[in-house]
Amino acid sequence: MEEPELNQPRWYAEVTAYQWLVLAIASAGWIFDVFEGQVFNITRGEMLKELLESSDTSGGVKFWGDIFLAVFLIGGTLGGVLFGSLADRFGRKPTMAVTILCYSIFSGLTYFATELWHVAALRFLVAMGVGGEWAVAAALVAEVFPARARAHAAGIFHASSVLGTWIATLAGLWVGAQWRYAYLVGVVPALLVLWVRSSVEEPESWRQAEREQRRMGSFGELFGDRRWARSAILGMILAAVGLGTFWGVTVAGQNLAEEMLLREAAGEAAQIANAADEGISNSPERFEPSVEAKKEAGEKAKFAYGIVETAGGGLGLLAFGPLAARLGRKPTFALMQLGALAIVPITCYVPQTYTQMLCLLPVFGFFTLGMHAGYAIYFPELFPGHLRATGTGVCFNGGRLLAASMLWISAEVKALPGMDLRLAVCLLSSLFLVGLAVICFLPETKGRPLPE
Repeated sequence: MEEPELNQPRWYAEVTAYQWLVLAIASAGWIFDVFEGQVFNITRGEMLKELLESSDTSGGVKFWGDIFLAVFLIGGTLGGVLFGSLADRFGRKPTMAVTILCYSIFSGLTYFATELWHVAALRFLVAMGVGGEWAVAAALVAEVFPARARAHAAGIFHASSVLGTWIATLAGLWVGAQWRYAYLVGVVPALLVLWVRSSVEEPESWRQAEREQRRMGSFGELFGDRRWARSAILGMILAAVGLGTFWGVTVAGQNLAEEMLLREAAGEAAQIANAADEGISNSPERFEPSVEAKKEAGEKAKFAYGIVETAGGGLGLLAFGPLAARLGRKPTFALMQLGALAIVPITCYVPQTYTQMLCLLPVFGFFTLGMHAGYAIYFPELFPGHLRATGTGVCFNGGRLLAASMLWISAEVKALPGMDLRLAVCLLSSLFLVGLAVICFLPETKGRPLPE
């Protein structure tokens, strides 16, 4: 029987200096993983206008932006699956170093892109490194930390992604139209390779599996054994829910904030017109915001999403670990998804001003993003040591591939004639119901040792 919670030491009491070092290295890699993904979202308008030699911000820019996002998701899927298997076969340490070099070098080369195919190829290669690094780092953190600290440490690891979004947002705002310089920041994580090579040791569980000559990183065993295949397939669907709603719902916080600002600008223009026309009624819908008002709304919306909403999302990511340690993995997934189903329509329809929107966006981010930390906690606990990085990579990055369709679905729903953005976001949030159904068929891993 377990001791009462009050009589147990703090979760971090048994954590060693080396284990903290591993968490710091894994988190640093993940921070720049997220930076590489988010910096494109922040700078793609300026990038594509320059490459397309067009001032159009809705036609070709939007089309190619969605294409490159799909390319990134596909690259992340292949990289996560490939490097996850390589990490099981050859070790966590060398594979992590290769993935970091992969995304940092190709991000830096984006500075020199002059054609659309340059961007497509580089985004694909960056994504391969990004997808691979997460799978390796998540497995490494799970294997290195003691059982009582595992959920907390993995939650902190994934929550560090917020810093990546903040860095990308600040870099995008800082460089403005000079988008190329933001990608040079992506070269910095190459220095992490020296830290990885000098500090990280292979986990004992991996060494033991290698000594026993297990089938390291075997896709045949992963999908040939019913236990692991079931976990891999259901894990992919669970990840697809979070990643799909991220692109369809979470990032829409920026669009919701921008629409609110444009409505406010139109309302102010209507008030001015009413005063000039001595009381003649003018509806805000009649007024098109000025170019300056649109530009200001776009910059404020970036801040609302990249800083304010992401701060709430970071708290949600940090909260997942302690909640999972206390309540269990499955109940915490359910709590986050139920909270998301409730907060999305509230955020879409309740606020009447930009300030009110800013007050709700952190809660919106908390629930719609918080469940992502569960992937780093839960997926490594589903697979044995010789398949851990492979299975983790398949779950998370296979979910990326399934979620790629969400980009198309989201665009189609939002483009329907007469479709209001707020209604579209609410409809897309119904995907959380799929997540609630999937977790019913997955095992609870709280309090259980890692399978070996």
